[in-house]
Amino acid sequence: MTTSFKFELRQGNIVVGKWKQGRYRVERLLGEGANGKVYLVQRDRDWFALKVGMDAVDLQSEINVLKSLAGQNEQGKEPFLFDVDDLYGTDGREYSFYTMRYVRGTTLASYLKEQGSEWFPLVGLNLLGKLAKLHRTGWVFGDLKVENVLVADYGHVELVDYGGVTATGKSIRQFTEIYDRGFWNSGSRSADPKYDLFSFSVLCIQLHEPKKLHTLSKELLPQNRSISDLMVIAEGCTALRPIIPWLKKALIGDFANATEGAESWRLMMHRREVRGSASTPGWLKGFMATSGLLLAISIFWLLRHVF
Repeated sequence: MTTSFKFELRQGNIVVGKWKQGRYRVERLLGEGANGKVYLVQRDRDWFALKVGMDAVDLQSEINVLKSLAGQNEQGKEPFLFDVDDLYGTDGREYSFYTMRYVRGTTLASYLKEQGSEWFPLVGLNLLGKLAKLHRTGWVFGDLKVENVLVADYGHVELVDYGGVTATGKSIRQFTEIYDRGFWNSGSRSADPKYDLFSFSVLCIQLHEPKKLHTLSKELLPQNRSISDLMVIAEGCTALRPIIPWLKKALIGDFANATEGAESWRLMMHRREVRGSASTPGWLKGFMATSGLLLAISIFWLLRHVF
């Protein structure tokens, strides 16, 4: 994968939009990738994430996605995309940028570490709901990975970094190899909902067995990689055993879309036979012990983000 372009803003720098004259004070760098850098900025008393792109055409694709999502935004909810403009860098060159609502939250791995792994079922359900909403607009997220998921209170999920979002049917624009079904010789890099569900399954494995997954991806020859290798890791993880059937279906592409996957996930978490199993792992027992609260929340977010 290519490295990020050479562009830098420092804390305290003031960014002024060329056309709309919007003024933003830079606080810090949030992240960077192959096609741009994202900064935390402040305008008046509000906080935003400002993304500067290396290529205006490339960045416009992301803007089109965000506009599409804004068209389906719930009434009364703050829009995700806030501003689109150009700016001048310290090198005198002109760069395109956009600002979006700053998502306050923590990374997926950090959230589960801090709040407890019993939140994993709910967070997974909400993430599937978020993907389903995106798919309904005709887009596939593409670069789904642990780092691109932020979690806030009560397991509320937001996707960040839309650099890999691709129109359904097109070639995936940006991906991370370990989450890519092409990397595992399990399908094409053509954008469809099943691509995101494959990445979601790898994400589940990554959360619970990161070292084994990393080692496996490095040791296997490219022509020998397969979903069978992923399943061996999943089946050897106590925490993942209750969702093995779901993971396998998602990896082989048996779910038509994320809506179907989310419904299957919800039912799986509440099956009577799983609830009564003596071998139920700690995270699922915790989930059942607090089922009143979590079920109410999960239904709320599922209805809001999936149906």
